[in-house]
Amino acid sequence: MAASPSTARAINDRLALRLLQQEGPLTAGQLKTLTGLSRPSVADLVERLQDSGLVQIVGETSDRRRGPNARLYGIVAGRAHLAALDVRTHSVSVVVADLLGTTLAEAALPIGSDTAAGAAVEQAAALLERTAREAGAVRLHSVGIGAPGLVDPATGELRDTSGLPAWHRRLVAALQDRLPANVLVENETNLAALAEQRLGAARGQDTFVLLWLGHGVGAAVVLDGKLRRGASGGAGEIGFLPVPGTSGLPSAVDCGGGFHALAGSAAIGELALEHGISAVPAPQEPPAAAQVRAAISAGREGGAFLDALADRLAIAAAAVSAVLDPGRIVLAGEVGHAGGEALAARVEDRVAAMSPLRTEVRAGTLGGVAVLRGALLTARDAAQDELFAPGA
Repeated sequence: MAASPSTARAINDRLALRLLQQEGPLTAGQLKTLTGLSRPSVADLVERLQDSGLVQIVGETSDRRRGPNARLYGIVAGRAHLAALDVRTHSVSVVVADLLGTTLAEAALPIGSDTAAGAAVEQAAALLERTAREAGAVRLHSVGIGAPGLVDPATGELRDTSGLPAWHRRLVAALQDRLPANVLVENETNLAALAEQRLGAARGQDTFVLLWLGHGVGAAVVLDGKLRRGASGGAGEIGFLPVPGTSGLPSAVDCGGGFHALAGSAAIGELALEHGISAVPAPQEPPAAAQVRAAISAGREGGAFLDALADRLAIAAAAVSAVLDPGRIVLAGEVGHAGGEALAARVEDRVAAMSPLRTEVRAGTLGGVAVLRGALLTARDAAQDELFAPGA
């Protein structure tokens, strides 16, 4: 059945907006070529999008020709303002951006472990509101939040998880009540995977696993183009994976005997010191990331430490390869980024020796900002889905 004229117009408008988002400003002639529409149809859709306040003339083509085809049309970036939060155990980072994802303001705040839950929520919410004012955002349309812990796949809510600060869960609820905005929360590692898929080491990959190496460890699973959260939202809780080389087994409330005991920042730090590698981390950075960078800089002298670390990481990577056959594993987070291709290549060699399944191992390119980038992408997608929808 052929689409009705109104439906066809809505589809064409949405296609044009997506092209303007991906390619930047375009002329009517370029839109005609990219969409395959007729010149009158393009003229009509450009007029509709201008009337709706989504598109405006932003300049002319370089040859300075006159006429409608010489005008460059672009999305009105200020039509909506977005925010993203990266909520860590002892800190929160905020970025405010426009509809195209351009950063307008950003800030970070440490939150001490002795801070009461109510005070921590107020500090984080006030940081967001202050950053929004600095960005000139009178009203936020969508807010993406990345947090550790499990997100219930049925309700989309952050679950109460033992071992994590109580203010995390309360912050999400407080922002939903406090802001006239669409507030979205997702597990931090899943957001890092989204960012690496769109912008980094997994670009163009429909199937891959991201192994997060920061203060703690985690994994995100993307299969056939879809993020897989599991029945309870816990897919990728690889810190609880029982592995050889630990003092015991993990429990339902403690990952100390699991893979975390081998690849968490503290465990990597101890391994580095055993090999004579020490370094001073940047503020809020996992100490292990600085030690891995120091080993890379040391060249051959740091090789023994990197080999030992690769041995540990390969245990989890080989398990992931055997169960999921992802084709590519991304070593993300601050530690994975610091190790770069030198560490990734070592892990890939070891996995190849342990598994018959071909598995590429790549270093994440975004480091610790991947969570914030993923949260912003989530907020931008939500805003654009609503604003670009037919009849919006």
